[in-house]
Amino acid sequence: MTQTVLILGASGRFGRNAALAFRNAGWPVRKFDRKTDVLEAAATGADVIVNAWNPLYPDWALLVPKLHQQVIDVASKTGATVIVPGNVYVFGANTPCPWSGDTPHLATNPLGRIRIEMEEAYRSSSVRTIILRAGDFIDTSASANWFDRVMIKHLSRGRLVYPGNPEIPHAWAYLPDLARTAVALAEMRDSLPRFCDVPFTGHTLTGAELAQALSRVTAQTVTIKQMSWWPLHLARPFWRLAPHLLEMRYLWDVPHRLDGSLMAELLGEVQHTGLDDVLRSAIPETLAEPSRAAKAVAV
Repeated sequence: MTQTVLILGASGRFGRNAALAFRNAGWPVRKFDRKTDVLEAAATGADVIVNAWNPLYPDWALLVPKLHQQVIDVASKTGATVIVPGNVYVFGANTPCPWSGDTPHLATNPLGRIRIEMEEAYRSSSVRTIILRAGDFIDTSASANWFDRVMIKHLSRGRLVYPGNPEIPHAWAYLPDLARTAVALAEMRDSLPRFCDVPFTGHTLTGAELAQALSRVTAQTVTIKQMSWWPLHLARPFWRLAPHLLEMRYLWDVPHRLDGSLMAELLGEVQHTGLDDVLRSAIPETLAEPSRAAKAVAV
């Protein structure tokens, strides 16, 4: 039987990768256009709604509750399952890791509280919901995330700009892998709990390990340069994003990883793209040393 997915935020990082993954898996994909489409009409007949809407941080307080409530209301009428790309903001700075679906949500900062309340709205509804929780994104093209906008900005000069303590683990999610996991969960949605919180393990790396991997991939020595946060402090009065970036700074100094035991239980052994191949696809082509397989083909 044909299954249809509606992607909200299909031009964004997760939404774009989710649309591609669902299409590659044979699903008809509808992309919602907020300028012209009406949500209830667009969702009619959709089996799954991927809610990848993600306003800018300064707009979260106003828009996140409103946008997600609209999705909850529509999914309650249509019976669609909603997949939400979750993050690690809900855990806060003082929660021991590993972080799982059973880990208490103890964040007290504003962005963390907004995410907690958003997830609670789904939990308390009747909507079948999958929270696919992941760390920071690594994309296949520049999409204004931490990795491409800040960290590899000076990679051509052999530098990795790191925002925090380079000796502690940090959770990363390669978006094509994350999106394929969303498809796998969508296809088994009827056998899942009504509200299912699934952490995605991805790659957990220290900054030092990331620099070592980039050294391999670029065939040059990559050294770590500590990012300065002072420009953000200075920008607070006139750049409305700056206070929110500073609010989330703690994630770069709190060791964390996601517990993948539930994902393994549900999906078996999940195939993650190898770290070197992840990085090759994420950095500019001019900086990437070809993989051994590619060299062999060339020869």
